[in-house]
Amino acid sequence: MTQNQRPIGSGFTAASTATDVLAGIDLSGRNVIVTAGHVGLGLETTRALSQAGASVVVGARSPERAAHALAGIDGVEVYPLDLMDPRSIDTFAVRYLDSGQPLHILVNNAGIMGGELVRDARGYESQFATNHLGHFQLTLGLLPALRGASGARVVEVSSWGHHLSDIHWDDPHFDTGEFDGMVAYGQSKTANVLFAAELDRRFAGEGIRGYALHPGGIVNTNLAPWLGEDGWRAMGLVDDDGQPVIDPERDRKTPEQGASTSVWAATSPQLDDLGGVYLQNNDVAPLEDITEPLTLDITAGPMETTVGVTRYAVDPESAQRLWELSEKLTA
Repeated sequence: MTQNQRPIGSGFTAASTATDVLAGIDLSGRNVIVTAGHVGLGLETTRALSQAGASVVVGARSPERAAHALAGIDGVEVYPLDLMDPRSIDTFAVRYLDSGQPLHILVNNAGIMGGELVRDARGYESQFATNHLGHFQLTLGLLPALRGASGARVVEVSSWGHHLSDIHWDDPHFDTGEFDGMVAYGQSKTANVLFAAELDRRFAGEGIRGYALHPGGIVNTNLAPWLGEDGWRAMGLVDDDGQPVIDPERDRKTPEQGASTSVWAATSPQLDDLGGVYLQNNDVAPLEDITEPLTLDITAGPMETTVGVTRYAVDPESAQRLWELSEKLTA
């Protein structure tokens, strides 16, 4: 796993857009699912893949709101999907399987970040439930369609936020330990990376490849409404006038730039023989020496990220352990 975690020289940069990385790629006849593909990065991902010829199913908690946001984009259908509701996930998967269509690309894009402690109906912490377990259950439910594609990719939209926490193996839902919303977010993003790696290890032989990625810092998404303009300003992501700071070399990106790595992971022929890796800025990210989580204080000044992935997020034993834990938690 870790031996492949090094840049390949893709030719793209942090400033590349989804349109840039799709140049010359024809997705006609390809079927795609994008969770929360109607807002923020998901909307840009849906738009770019659709424009390249793909047929896209968007999973959304509010199909009516999603349909409104997606109006004018061809080849898009909306299915109801609530990643905190196991029955909703199963219904979504069965509906897609009943269509008889193969699934060439699954972009597990939906996510929530930070805030107060919220639990789902099972008592699971909401970020771990939404960002990881819901997508884990959805992906396994869609395995027959992924196999039917004779070559499929599963893309996990993780984050640099994985630097904030390893998996809390003894207390993943913060039942006994002190809760910190950003630590919980970090745990869920580490889970995304480990899931992609283990998915690739298990199913690459069947033509199903897994990828995780950091899209960049993008202000105008629905990821963390609790932060508000003051929070974004404290992190150096908006200026004094409340406008997004765009500086891709410092990880401040437009939605079009942020969606590019998701789209590159989903479509690039440069990744045809490579999977189970964490991506950043439209390339494979380097493996960092970081072995312990970092602490983030969003009030301490502009946030500065690094290019790379921590060792605990790509640890093969942890990846297998998380898979087994996730099977138990979603059974």
